[in-house]
Amino acid sequence: MKKVYFTVENDGFHGTYYECPQESKHTMIGLFGDDPNDYMAKCGARWLHKLGVNCMAMSPGKKDYSHVNCPIERVEKAIEKCKGFGNTRFGIMGMSTAGMYSLAAASFIPDITLTVGLTASDFVWQGFEQGKKDGCREWPVPGASTLSKDGKPLPYMPFVYEHPDYWNVIQKETKGTGNYLCSRSIFDDSEKNREHPEDEMIRIEDINGYLLLIGADDDTLWDAGKYVRRMEKRLENRPHQCRYKAITYSYGTHFVLPESMLRLALPVGLRLFMSLMFKSAKEHPKECEQTRKDIDRQIREAVRIWMVEND
Repeated sequence: MKKVYFTVENDGFHGTYYECPQESKHTMIGLFGDDPNDYMAKCGARWLHKLGVNCMAMSPGKKDYSHVNCPIERVEKAIEKCKGFGNTRFGIMGMSTAGMYSLAAASFIPDITLTVGLTASDFVWQGFEQGKKDGCREWPVPGASTLSKDGKPLPYMPFVYEHPDYWNVIQKETKGTGNYLCSRSIFDDSEKNREHPEDEMIRIEDINGYLLLIGADDDTLWDAGKYVRRMEKRLENRPHQCRYKAITYSYGTHFVLPESMLRLALPVGLRLFMSLMFKSAKEHPKECEQTRKDIDRQIREAVRIWMVEND
């Protein structure tokens, strides 16, 4: 698999371009994990190659999942590099925090004509860091957003909990649940603290091309199903530039990734892995698997439409 590496210092973004073995002018910006060279990013690239799509995997930094005023311009710079390889069509796909990043980037960048937001929020969050600090693995950064544009932090929802209460609340909620992580209280309590002003909401109505929104109601990190339904309502009530599909599932957990992509990562033992990560996957294994299979079909169909309509 041909790869080209990019760094923030030299290129303005941290990423790896994975060229599809078959000639293609379509590239997906893949926000798949902590690093564009880790195992999950490589599996994501291989999965996209099976669909005939090049992949530019990106992350905020090298083996770094912190999001502190991460510039939207990094995606713009990645697209410009992709144009240099002969690409003419660009999509973006991300899950979790990266799902939010994907939607925000697509709302600013008209070159993006396929956007896949998995378990994405419809608002920008306060910036956070991950690592080790006072016994905590994650903490909010005062006065910082997750994202920035034109050198300025994007307006964001401030978390109602500060360090170290932020991580202590997550630990307390997670303890004894059978989930690897629960953080819904962080988001639910922050939303209850005050209504979202319009400027911290992502203007998904400005997204071009095809938009696919996916979330599950049994997500333990935040209320992904609610956010998807809220985005669907926003699009119903506002003029918008995209065709869209908003899908929610009763079961699917936070890992709403295509079944065949996860099978590349875990050829055997996928059900067991998911059941160890999430209580819902243990109690509803067939339903969660069916959700992942349906997501597989939905994303494949979205990519097919994107490639055919943009030929």
